Formats: sequence, C-alpha cells, structure tokens
Amino acid sequence: MKAISRRRSPQEKKLLSYTKDRRNDYGENDKSSRKAIRRNKSAPHRANRRHVSQTLIAITGVVDETAEESAVLRLEVKRPKTWKKWRDAVLGVIVQDRLERRARLGIDDQARNAERIQRVRRRLRLPTDQDQLTVFDPERAPRR
Repeated sequence: MKAISRRRSPQEKKLLSYTKDRRNDYGENDKSSRKAIRRNKSAPHRANRRHVSQTLIAITGVVDETAEESAVLRLEVKRPKTWKKWRDAVLGVIVQDRLERRARLGIDDQARNAERIQRVRRRLRLPTDQDQLTVFDPERAPRR
C-alpha cells in the first residue's frame, strides 16, 4: 500500500529547490555534457591502450630479456591517464554567488544585494550575521 505524501508549503518547496537542485557551474552549455562526458572518458582510455600497444610493439620479435625488462618498466612507471566527472553546484550557492558578483561589479545596489544574499542564506539555513556576510569570499571561489 502506497503512503500518501503530505503537501509541501511554498517555503518548503523553495528550500528543497535551493538545496537539492543543481546547476552547471563549469561555464559550458549543460546540454553539451551528454557528448563531452563520453569524449572525456574515452580519450584517456584510448591513450592508455595506445601506450600499452606501442610498448608491446617495441618488444615483438626475438626474445631479449633486457628489452622485455625495459618494456615492463616503461609500463609500470607511467601512471595511466584518468578522467573523473564532478557534480554540478547546488542552486542556492549559485544564486548567492551571482548576487555577490553583481554587488562586486556594481551592477546592483549594495544594500539591496546584501538583503537578497541574507534572504538566500536564510533559506539555505546558513548564518546570516552581517560580519559573516561578505561580498566576495576567496575561500569559496572555484579553483580549476
């Protein structure tokens, strides 16, 4: 038997949206990820296969122990290439970063933006004290 879910208030929906929804913060079109992820996963695999085959081609033919040892050493020394995807940023953080950027560049009024940032932080249940509220925090800046 299926349990009946209770209705959520608009405030609960907004909080869930800010905490659960995610946005692409990499700076590229989010639709391009469908192709880019496949391409970025296959390129290192292809490079690793090529490295192994090139090393093995070098030792084909007459068995020479020194050539065999050097090929094994070459295979063991070079670390295989990898690629790992990472998840997108939380929507609440993206909204807050955009508001901070607008304030920093002077696009919006400072006082109005500070009020908006406090509202977002309140919705995310983060501290909203004025001394903790900064326009730009280098610790939160993306490092890529």
